[in-house]
Amino acid sequence: MPAKVIAFVGYDRLTALDLVGPMEAFAAANDPLTEPTYELAVLSATGKRFLSESGLAISPHATLDKAPSHLDTIIVPGGAGLREPGIVQPIARWLKARAARTRRIASVCTGLYGLAEAGLLKGRSATTHWRFAADCAKRFPDVAIDPDALFLKDGKFYTSAGVTAGIDLALSLIEEDLGETAALAVARELVVYLKRPGGQAQFSEPLQFQTRSTDRFADLAQWMLRNLKKDLSVETLAVRAGLGARHFARRFKSTFGTSPADYVEHLRLDEARRRLPAPRQTVDSVAASVGYASADAFRRAFERRFGIAPSAYRRRFAR
Repeated sequence: MPAKVIAFVGYDRLTALDLVGPMEAFAAANDPLTEPTYELAVLSATGKRFLSESGLAISPHATLDKAPSHLDTIIVPGGAGLREPGIVQPIARWLKARAARTRRIASVCTGLYGLAEAGLLKGRSATTHWRFAADCAKRFPDVAIDPDALFLKDGKFYTSAGVTAGIDLALSLIEEDLGETAALAVARELVVYLKRPGGQAQFSEPLQFQTRSTDRFADLAQWMLRNLKKDLSVETLAVRAGLGARHFARRFKSTFGTSPADYVEHLRLDEARRRLPAPRQTVDSVAASVGYASADAFRRAFERRFGIAPSAYRRRFAR
């Protein structure tokens, strides 16, 4: 069986990890003792060496016009360069011309700009880096942007979130082609999750808290994460911040757009989701470890937040 050709579109000022992360995943799927499953090719509009945003010099294998006649999958990495008309327009024209005879077309991070500019995502659901979701929604109103998903599939078009989510997407594509066992072997080789739980919000939320924190709130987020099992009532948090309970609650809601109680619940449930698949854990032990006095209350909160019972979630991800 001939190797599937996976083409990566390169250009000046792309994000290097958007390119090399998925490439390494596909390369790791090739068995060195047999004919390769995947043939990897980097293409660019000019065929000349280009520089990533970090200064990495990359030499493409061919120009877009001289790409192999049959491409199984096209992947467009993100990067600042793709938001420049002189770079995105020739790429978009080429994508549009190749779309009908390509099995899958995907974007990593802000590579979505290339697919959307080509009109390939019109009326479809898509995702991108959370920081650029609002801009994409404004520039491409005919695309339904989900700012939280790690990656999405709509028809034969795939989009993924920021940077390392490109590896999550590549693992999913490998699983489509070769099955879960092969994808799991690649994940182990790369020392990453096969199926990372949750979306972008679980990674950005505590970081956003820290970024926006000032004065009395500066260290509160990290302290809360380290002390999920303890009393995290408004009164306790207010004492730590050196404020009265009512004043603390008002300032917290004004600054972060959510109540202290809701934020604590989000932290506890996200940490519970991380702990549930671990060996020798039970739903009851995880509930207690993140500060729930009642396992029933934990089950209700978990299902309300994630739409799945914690026991079912544990079975799904226990591998």
